Amino acid sequence: MPDLSSRQVSQLPPLQAIRVFDAVARHLSFTKAASELAMTQAAVSYQIKVLEERVGAPLFLRRPRQIVLTEAGQRLAPAVGEAFAILGQAYAAARGGADGLLCVTTVLTFASNWLAHRLGSFQIAHPALAVRLETSSRLTDFAREDTDIAIRSGGGKWPGLEAHKLLDADFTPMLSPKLAASIGGVNEPADLLRLPILDPGDIWWTEWFSAAGVHSHDLAKRPGSSMGAQAYEANAAIAGHGVAILTRALFKAELADGRLIQPFDLVGDDGHAYWLVYPQARRNVPKIRAFRDWLLAEIAC
Repeated sequence: MPDLSSRQVSQLPPLQAIRVFDAVARHLSFTKAASELAMTQAAVSYQIKVLEERVGAPLFLRRPRQIVLTEAGQRLAPAVGEAFAILGQAYAAARGGADGLLCVTTVLTFASNWLAHRLGSFQIAHPALAVRLETSSRLTDFAREDTDIAIRSGGGKWPGLEAHKLLDADFTPMLSPKLAASIGGVNEPADLLRLPILDPGDIWWTEWFSAAGVHSHDLAKRPGSSMGAQAYEANAAIAGHGVAILTRALFKAELADGRLIQPFDLVGDDGHAYWLVYPQARRNVPKIRAFRDWLLAEIAC
């Protein structure tokens, strides 16, 4: 990496402005950036203005209810993201950070129902590499957290991140055979409305019933618990407490052994999937490359 002269350093904009730009560019939202940085929206707008004045061009186009990067912003965002990734990597190294430690964060259901059952084979293949697995539903900030890889659900487009599709996040109702038998069997989609629905406010229910041609406008008004993770809802369904709407790929074992049944072939798909993601600037780091290659091979099996 070339040395920066004192003149080049003096020409750099304030670090705070760059930090704010990075957050706004990732979220494409002043509100979300302000929340992440614990700043007011006015302070975020001011820092962006400072940076735009230094650049000499607008970085964002303000549109009703959304913002988008300008051409100048699109050129700047990847470089800023990569710079923060390099800083994060250097910080981890300075802390003694660990070619021998791989930090992976993912959502709870993917961790418990898919990854945990297979992670042993990765450890056997890479005995010198310890894996720290964390579960969280929030987005990971690679520039500021000691995280190497994330597995997240979404559309697959995150600025500055390399993304590999793992599984489709489709959805369909599932329930225990005993609960289905309690009403003489579930023979048509409308029969499900005769049973307790787990998390009736979940948008997946509305989309699935709509695709099935069933009127369910009153579903969201039903009392019900929101458990926050498919794994919890599946356990409640197995116990016979209601019908859950779940992703098939994450519950193959439960379907195979009869703890859950999928009464209908109809499957909803909102275009989301589970993705393996990491900073583009770190794509060739050996431990990331090792985990990526292993995971994609497991998915392909």
